[in-house]
Amino acid sequence: MTDQPGFKCAIVVSDELPTGLAVNAASVLSLTMGHRVDGLVGVDVKDADGVTHPGIIHTPLPILVAPRERVNTIARASAGRDDMFFVGFSSLAQACRTYEEYIDKMGATPTAELTSVGVGLYGPRKQVNKLVGSLPLLR
Repeated sequence: MTDQPGFKCAIVVSDELPTGLAVNAASVLSLTMGHRVDGLVGVDVKDADGVTHPGIIHTPLPILVAPRERVNTIARASAGRDDMFFVGFSSLAQACRTYEEYIDKMGATPTAELTSVGVGLYGPRKQVNKLVGSLPLLR
């Protein structure tokens, strides 16, 4: 899927998050994307001395910011698309200290009550741009 030049990645985090929590959300989303999108991370490479370095993502991955409601809108618009990989990160998830706590709280929370503080996208460039093209970079 990642061989296609017509595809794009992006992460969007809420502009209401303090810097540390915004970076945390982006890190969690990028790790999940790297794990779930086949081929997003390139092959290992060797430097001139023959030392092998683990592969890194081989496509740009902008970290963008938007108001929380816009993050929720992007999440809802992306979730139902078959041609786009979408991963959301909720305020519920960010507040959990263990994965077991996350599992328990998610199991007791209806989808409509989840508030997204970040989303990760990978899909057709045109579709990703429609959702995030006007958003500024996290600074």
